[in-house]
Amino acid sequence: MKKKGESFLLQKLSQGIGLCLVTTAFILWSSDTADAMRTGLQLCSNVIIPSLFPFFVLSTLLVELGMSRYLGYLFEPIMRPLFRINGNCACAVALGLIGGYPVGARTAIGLYQNGQCTKVEAERLLSFCNNSGPAFILGVVGTGIFGSQSVGFLLYSTHILASLLVGILFRFYHYRQICSNRSSASISVQTVHFSSAFTHSVINSITSTLHICGFILCFTVLSRILSLSGALSFLAGILSHIVLPFGYSQADVAQFLVGLLEVSSGVSFLTSCSFSHRLSITAFLLGWAGISVHFQVLSFLEDSGLSLRPYLVGKFLHGCFSVVLLHIMNPLLPDDLSVSFYLAEQTQQIADLSFQQALTISILCTCSVWVIFFLIATALVHKKT
Repeated sequence: MKKKGESFLLQKLSQGIGLCLVTTAFILWSSDTADAMRTGLQLCSNVIIPSLFPFFVLSTLLVELGMSRYLGYLFEPIMRPLFRINGNCACAVALGLIGGYPVGARTAIGLYQNGQCTKVEAERLLSFCNNSGPAFILGVVGTGIFGSQSVGFLLYSTHILASLLVGILFRFYHYRQICSNRSSASISVQTVHFSSAFTHSVINSITSTLHICGFILCFTVLSRILSLSGALSFLAGILSHIVLPFGYSQADVAQFLVGLLEVSSGVSFLTSCSFSHRLSITAFLLGWAGISVHFQVLSFLEDSGLSLRPYLVGKFLHGCFSVVLLHIMNPLLPDDLSVSFYLAEQTQQIADLSFQQALTISILCTCSVWVIFFLIATALVHKKT
């Protein structure tokens, strides 16, 4: 009992010291932290909010209106043999592939809370449905960072294939546990009227988007403080001795550590290492997604009863599988591609994208997905009738 009390006091003491150090950093580098906050706010207002908000509204409507159940009729023969999940989960997989972090995870949690999948199925789904969107990988990473659409397609292909491999691997998660053999058609779903569903989806999506923006701002400032304080360089210096034989410098390790915290910052400024090393680091970071995204998912997991462990293990495996697949598919790239990438500073254009442009692109993508899902659901209802 005494050791437990001492451990509790030590934990509180370390937390207090950490908060004092962060407060001191805010005072010492007030102008730098304010600049980091402005950069984060610009990114949230111009990119994050217009790109994620429509997909959040779409995912909530799909679940609450019960349209995912009708999609389950169609995708049941695919979802269950491959991933051991029912067909209702297909909408979370689809939105996870095109919506970006953390749309897929939020949809999966919504399916579980709505009673459209079991706890084991939801945790299997969480392990592989939270992926980067094609707009970020093809546009920002491929064209912006590497200056090549071929690189973008290669990274996105390996990203998706690695995600599906993780899903197939996690079909053995709790394999001995007796799972329901009911098809998605037999699952009872509580649906609501469109007016109620639309109101709830808008309010819920605003809250979720604000949560995400808060984590992005927090980790943007935290990364700047770690860089200014020298803590990042110190840790990178220690780790660089391990990876130095593989051609990675201390600066590369430092940016990799930043990417572990926030993925877009990590992949944007990898400049000193070789082309193949940059590709490998980028592939892993895109699969890992970053601690910032993990906290975003954790905010949705609260009070859901779902475990975070399958999600974290799945994201780590996603990063590792992406690197392996990248090396297998790397010969598909042209030989002279290594000299045709832009300066990393050009990726700052992502924050300069106007709100109207980002919102228009996001709404068009969302409406397209909504029309496809609506047509499929309508056809299935008509067939059943």
